[in-house]
Amino acid sequence: MTDLASRIGWIERLVAFDTSSGKSNLPLIEDVSLYLESLGVPVTRVPNTDGDRANVYAVIGPLTEGGILLSGHTDVVPVTNQAWSTDPWTLSLRAGRLYGRGTCDMKGFCGIALSLVPEMLAAKLQRPIILALSYDEEIGCIGAPAMIRDIARLLPRPGAVIVGEPTMMTVVDGHKGSTQFRTRVTGVPGHSSDTENCASAVEIAAQLITRLVEMRMLNRTRADSDTLFQPPYTTITSNLVSGGVQQNVMAHECLFTWDLRNLPSDDVDACRQAFDGFAQELAERYAAAGIAIEIATETVVKVPALRPDPDGRASQLARRLTGANQIQVASYASEAGQFQEAGFSTVLCGPGSIEQAHKPDEYVSLDQIERCTRFLRRIIDEMR
Repeated sequence: MTDLASRIGWIERLVAFDTSSGKSNLPLIEDVSLYLESLGVPVTRVPNTDGDRANVYAVIGPLTEGGILLSGHTDVVPVTNQAWSTDPWTLSLRAGRLYGRGTCDMKGFCGIALSLVPEMLAAKLQRPIILALSYDEEIGCIGAPAMIRDIARLLPRPGAVIVGEPTMMTVVDGHKGSTQFRTRVTGVPGHSSDTENCASAVEIAAQLITRLVEMRMLNRTRADSDTLFQPPYTTITSNLVSGGVQQNVMAHECLFTWDLRNLPSDDVDACRQAFDGFAQELAERYAAAGIAIEIATETVVKVPALRPDPDGRASQLARRLTGANQIQVASYASEAGQFQEAGFSTVLCGPGSIEQAHKPDEYVSLDQIERCTRFLRRIIDEMR
């Protein structure tokens, strides 16, 4: 098998597993584990509570500090209602591009790293390379925290973490955080004509959502002209709403979710407190009119931002090995913020473009595969 064929073969192998959000990733984890164990590499699984998903990590080389951790997620977004020109679960090579779900986000990076394990073993590393594969990143970076805690507790601390999200092999040194909230409004049901004694939960939710828009617009007026983030402020959006049973009945309940993408410098808790303060004022206004309503908000997902750290070990290493003169930031969130929160120096650097992620006919170019391969081989040399 040629060198490139080995990379492609592993990407093809991973793409063939339908690990869409909501599905088990265990068949993929089993395949990867058997492969690593066949090479004499011990693996550690970190399962979820239900036992239908698992993270896996493996250490190649000695158990010493100062190694490099290569992180990737195994899940992908669904292909439902997407117009693919080929089978998304069968890798297709056309015009120098590899098409298939997850090719760039992020089974391309994972496949390249796995294909290089024999080279890692042959290199007689002085410091370890740690492979870490997670589950359920796409639905809120749910899987990684348990694995990160395990690694921090049981392994010698790595000097740098490289999260292989698609960055076109540039070094991304910072990203926004992502927090998702669910707000449940309980009104007072009754006939739609009885506006003096009843309250529509849908109308109350509309006022709350309007306040979220106002908060976003206020953030926009305070945008930092010096930041690299786009948009250059913390965004707040509400994208799912459900409530009511019939047009002539005041809605008893309305449920909506809202999404906050914060700059690393902004305080998520302060945004939440501002919203809760308005919700309390709204409830008091209704109470003054003799109408008892309830507004309850819960945090569904909270992914920390990745704070730019140009002097950190990961940033300096990645820039030196890629030849990058500048660092970049991203407006999406990733597991990198979770690694950093646990005290690990972390950056994003992986093959493919985020512009291709989540879309039909997702692809990664062969040129990006080669660039990532060279980068990971330099990491191997670095650990000798």
